[in-house]
Amino acid sequence: MNWTDHFSTLARYNAWATARLLDAVAQVSDEDYRRDMGLFFKSIHGTLNHLLVGEHQLWFVRFAEGTSPRVALDAELETDRHRLAQRLREGAERWAPLIADLAPTAWDGTLDYTTMRGTAVSLPFATTLAHVFNHGTHHRGQITAALTALGQPCPELDLVHMLQQEQAKP
Repeated sequence: MNWTDHFSTLARYNAWATARLLDAVAQVSDEDYRRDMGLFFKSIHGTLNHLLVGEHQLWFVRFAEGTSPRVALDAELETDRHRLAQRLREGAERWAPLIADLAPTAWDGTLDYTTMRGTAVSLPFATTLAHVFNHGTHHRGQITAALTALGQPCPELDLVHMLQQEQAKP
């Protein structure tokens, strides 16, 4: 398996699914957007902020810079929903170039970082990167459940749907 190709596909999927979800979320009233929907991070807004924290403030920095920032997983980094959506879109687009620039030897190596509690950790590089994209899928699923509960339409977010769209392009 070519790890660069595999993870490039996951990065494209992450950006594609993020954009589609944010387009759907943009149709939700501010009241519903901030309503406690029983999600782990309570609201759509809280969950999107968690994605910004986890995917972009923690994991991207760990992979790109080799540093371990400290930020609360439930931090509200953006109060403005439009700015939050913009930062999520921009952040999702940063993964593909990072992956394209990785040395072939990186995939079999480790990612060494410090947890939020100060514990040094060394995990398999490729598997930990898979976690990042799986984590995003998990929370996008929570948001689509909230959209459904609010009576809002949900976008198709399956990876195979993106692949089919790509194949259909001339």
